[in-house]
Amino acid sequence: MAAALPLAVLVLLLLGLVGRGHAEPPRDTLREELVITPLPSGDVAATFQFRTRWDSDLQREEVSHYRLFPKALGQLISKYSLRELHLSFTQGFWRTRYWGPPFLQAPSGTDHSFLRYAVLPREVVCTENLTPWKKLLPCSSKAGLSVLLKADRLFHTSYHSQAVHIRPVCRNARCTSISWELRQTLSVVYDAFVTAQGKKDWSLFRMFSRTLTEPCPLASESRVYVDITSYSQDNETLEVNPPPTTTYQDVTLGTRKTYAVYDLLDTAVINNSRNLNLQLKWKSPPENEAPPAPFLHAQRYVSGYGLQNGELSTLLYNTHPYRAFPVLLLDTVPWYLRLYVHTLTITSKGKENKPSYVHYQPAQDRLQPHLLEMLIQLPANSATKVSIQFERALLKWTEYTPDPNHGFYVSPSVLSALVPSVVAAKPVDWEESPLFKSLYPVSDSSSYFVRLYTEPLLVNLPTPDFSMPYNVICLTCTVVAVCYGSFYNLLTRTFHIEEPSTGGLAKRLANLIRRARGVPPL
Repeated sequence: MAAALPLAVLVLLLLGLVGRGHAEPPRDTLREELVITPLPSGDVAATFQFRTRWDSDLQREEVSHYRLFPKALGQLISKYSLRELHLSFTQGFWRTRYWGPPFLQAPSGTDHSFLRYAVLPREVVCTENLTPWKKLLPCSSKAGLSVLLKADRLFHTSYHSQAVHIRPVCRNARCTSISWELRQTLSVVYDAFVTAQGKKDWSLFRMFSRTLTEPCPLASESRVYVDITSYSQDNETLEVNPPPTTTYQDVTLGTRKTYAVYDLLDTAVINNSRNLNLQLKWKSPPENEAPPAPFLHAQRYVSGYGLQNGELSTLLYNTHPYRAFPVLLLDTVPWYLRLYVHTLTITSKGKENKPSYVHYQPAQDRLQPHLLEMLIQLPANSATKVSIQFERALLKWTEYTPDPNHGFYVSPSVLSALVPSVVAAKPVDWEESPLFKSLYPVSDSSSYFVRLYTEPLLVNLPTPDFSMPYNVICLTCTVVAVCYGSFYNLLTRTFHIEEPSTGGLAKRLANLIRRARGVPPL
């Protein structure tokens, strides 16, 4: 009887734990999504999103068990009282003029007293960046959409950008309780003419060298969206295989879009061979028409001659036929380019354009860069030029990079604007809509938020002749070795007087013969 009592208590405890596990559903969820967009230039853009949301306040609650949310990031939030974190690595440049507005946009700011912004213009994105990024995923690269993340295919693209976004999300209207959201995004642009051997046809296997076999078992949603807007009309010239079971229509970036939807959780999507390979084929050759220009795009360049003075210029284009809108321009310039703020000029259609807001924070040598922020009104159907002159500084010889003649990079300009929408957008439920809808904040039905980045600049600085120290060192070492070596040899060598040897050649030959015969020498 005494032995049966602990056994009964153990059974009751196990039943209680099982009952509690059924009563409390998991507080964390995972959604994964892939959006494939044929670009106006003929290239193909693929955007991955993996969103992990955890209904837990990591800064107030003591958390010891992690299920889907990465433990390394959870400890970072709780230890340093992190509010938001947005980290991205990008290789290449998004060509807004030919590819349209960017699919992934940088998030909007927080309070200036808590905001930290930094840019490393020259970062070589490689496998060492992708591997730890994939390890943050609940299924890693074993199942779901992450099986397509093959390094040798992702890095042979025209554009590659991977990011990690962490932010708190309110659970109710009064925000009395919050959830932490981790959003991992990866966007690549494939050159269809190179990957398809001169054709615009593409498929998942041709782009990623892999196909989809199964969804991530930990994901509550796993879908693939294919943009079929340009060929969903009566005169179709494209064909998508396999045909989609459902479609999704909504206003994205100011225009109405139609997407073919493939739900990996639906057993009918993946065939009996457990293989899903989406294919897009052209029924007739596409017409070589110029892609439509987006309402907002920009260009940046450096001008001047010599290695003393120069000029930074930014061109802002508003291609809307009749609507003007303001643009917030943010520039961070390194301290070794000394800006002349009095030379700042802004012109639109040949006339001066005065900004409604200007904020300038001067640089401090070797401590902080220049910060220039302006709010500029862009007239309709116009090109606005923003230019400022600078003087190149002479660095210390220890501050030059190992390849100083390559030049020094200047971070790109950041443009933020509310762009007019062609089609009025309707309010949507963010939880029920696809993940890519949350990338486009809409202030009202007539405009949408866009953030663009210009190309980084490469500026040459006055560079000394680093071969001269090498020549001086070689010459000095040679002189020291010859002079000091000879002098030291004379001081330390010991001289002895050697008596001349008697006999000669005949005597030596005789001794050799006697030694061969075994006779003592003379």
